Amino acid sequence: MSLNIVPFVSVDHMMQIVLQTGVETFLRELAAFIEVDFRRWERFDKTPRVAAHSAEGVIELMPTSDGETYSFKYVNGHPGNARDGRQTVTAFGVLADVATGYPLLMSEMTILTALRTAATSALTAKVLAPRGADTVAIIGNGAQSEFQALAFHALMGIRKFRLYDVDPSATRRCIANLTGHGLDCRACPSAEDAVLGAQIITTVTADKRYATILSDNMVAEGVHINAVGGDCPGKTELAREILLRSEIFVEYPPQTRIEGEIQQLAEDHAVTEFWQVLTGRAAGRTSDRQITIFDSVGFAIEDFSALRYLSERVAATGLFQPLDMVADPDEPRDLYGMLLRAAAAGLDRAG
Repeated sequence: MSLNIVPFVSVDHMMQIVLQTGVETFLRELAAFIEVDFRRWERFDKTPRVAAHSAEGVIELMPTSDGETYSFKYVNGHPGNARDGRQTVTAFGVLADVATGYPLLMSEMTILTALRTAATSALTAKVLAPRGADTVAIIGNGAQSEFQALAFHALMGIRKFRLYDVDPSATRRCIANLTGHGLDCRACPSAEDAVLGAQIITTVTADKRYATILSDNMVAEGVHINAVGGDCPGKTELAREILLRSEIFVEYPPQTRIEGEIQQLAEDHAVTEFWQVLTGRAAGRTSDRQITIFDSVGFAIEDFSALRYLSERVAATGLFQPLDMVADPDEPRDLYGMLLRAAAAGLDRAG
């Protein structure tokens, strides 16, 4: 491929890749890439995401590099968008070669972020949830909910789901979308009802505020919680009392202490980085009665993994659009000459 051409994966191409691969196969393979990169966590550059907050939401940049490949994601979170028929979260990303600085891939990441978030949830639950877990409560049945359910089924074989949303139509839509996947999905009248009998609880709500989606009396001993929805300052889902009686696992503490559930706790409150559990440097679940929480805010290395996996799928499927993105003059120092040659070739339509 010419140096000026960068493969671009559009929304249409992303959907084709996912459907050709199979959603659950895509989630399993993506989770494997995420696990590989968690296991080599120390090789990556790490920084909290760069965020621009407003009253309406947040716009963020999420960069990282393993020294050979660089990635960043642009992502927003605007809970009010749903009122206008817009997505709460949209994203796109870039994968680049560290040695040259040239982009290797550009992609939509609205769909890809939903997939990597779900894959990460199921990966962490597979490690931290109690043995024999067979039921998941999903509280918040928006755009992420079906991906979460399919990821738990793909990675853990879980078929039973208890669903609740403040908007009953969201739950009905989620159940309808999951029809045909062999799942037992039950609509629940309240969050309290949804958690009954569930060994894994996933909270994935969108409101940008301090909220108590789970109160202390709703959480029994031995459960695992994926707290996914709290992902920016001033936005939480769990009562502080739950955190104080749980073992908390995080991606990158400097970011999670700003954005996650643990923003409610003292800055020195002990947490465990999930990569340390995967590599055997720290314990995960240590008893059947222990409450474990994965305080998930989403970290750039997960996006890196997703783009790295997507790059392989693109190479295998050829589903991309060639984007003329990088200026590539015959003589690298003669960029203006490139303009002159374009004018001579009749590209100066304004003239």
